[in-house]
Amino acid sequence: MSELTLTVMRLGFLAVLWLFVIVAVQVIRSDLFGTRVTQRGSRRDAGRPQQAARQAPPPQRQQSGGGRQRRNAPTKLVVTEGTLTGTTVALQGQTITLGRAHDSTIVLDDDYASSRHARIYPDRDGQWIVEDLGSTNGTYLDRTRLTTPTPIPLGAPIRIGKTVIELRK
Repeated sequence: MSELTLTVMRLGFLAVLWLFVIVAVQVIRSDLFGTRVTQRGSRRDAGRPQQAARQAPPPQRQQSGGGRQRRNAPTKLVVTEGTLTGTTVALQGQTITLGRAHDSTIVLDDDYASSRHARIYPDRDGQWIVEDLGSTNGTYLDRTRLTTPTPIPLGAPIRIGKTVIELRK
């Protein structure tokens, strides 16, 4: 082989070796420090969540409940334990997804959470349902592991790994 061919092969091998080292360092870094959890709308919508929680649910409850409002219907989802303690999501009739995936409504930075762990959604009667989406470590409603979609009582803790969530008025 010519000297030029050997030099090109050495440089190519060196580039592949450095690429491997960089990828290995990134994997170790993400294992040590985890993923960055961003709070959506924390600066932009500072005053809107309370307003949306007060105004949006009543019309949706009227439509789904056949024209009557439910008295003890929850208006917000509150994280009570875990890294996101204090986070509140207004219930506006949309499905709320929970997990490690970046497109989840509530992104959980928890070793025991799956990327698509669970979802919370309203049924036709205005009651909120929690469903485990085939997670490895399970979703618990008041210390009971969920196997089927289950209605959520007001104030009952929903546990996903180290994170606890409750429905509140």
